[in-house]
Amino acid sequence: MRCPFCHSEDTQVMDTRASEEGDSIRRRRRCNACDKRFTTYERVELAMPVIVKKNGSRTDFEPAKLRSSMMLALRKRPVPADAVDAAIQRIEEKLRSSGEREILSGQIGELVMRELRRLDKIAYIRFASVYRSFEDVAAFRDAIDEIDVDPKTSARARSS
Repeated sequence: MRCPFCHSEDTQVMDTRASEEGDSIRRRRRCNACDKRFTTYERVELAMPVIVKKNGSRTDFEPAKLRSSMMLALRKRPVPADAVDAAIQRIEEKLRSSGEREILSGQIGELVMRELRRLDKIAYIRFASVYRSFEDVAAFRDAIDEIDVDPKTSARARSS
């Protein structure tokens, strides 16, 4: 491992620990040339499926693009960052575990809508309005009615 400070390849592992989740290994290292310490993480890398867009073109999965579209829907909403991170992680895990080499962009949109619906109903409506190309107020009403049918939401509303 190359030192991030002096770029020497003469580094030594001082300590190795598995993460709490057990999905990565944390290594504390020391550079023998400049004596600085740094941490590295070792994780299993699984290939994400290629995204097939509506027009048939193919592109690599971009986690940053997923995050930015979710954050746009969640803009000015009271949703903690760790909840967003967990939702993104669940989406990525579903894509990885699908075993598919290609996945339709629409399937990713549905996964995002499912996660946004869990996180924040307003963000869900915002995303759905763009994703489903709402053309009129009736489409908004239908999406809101979908949320009202949710038994968890209905039970919370009755208990308030």
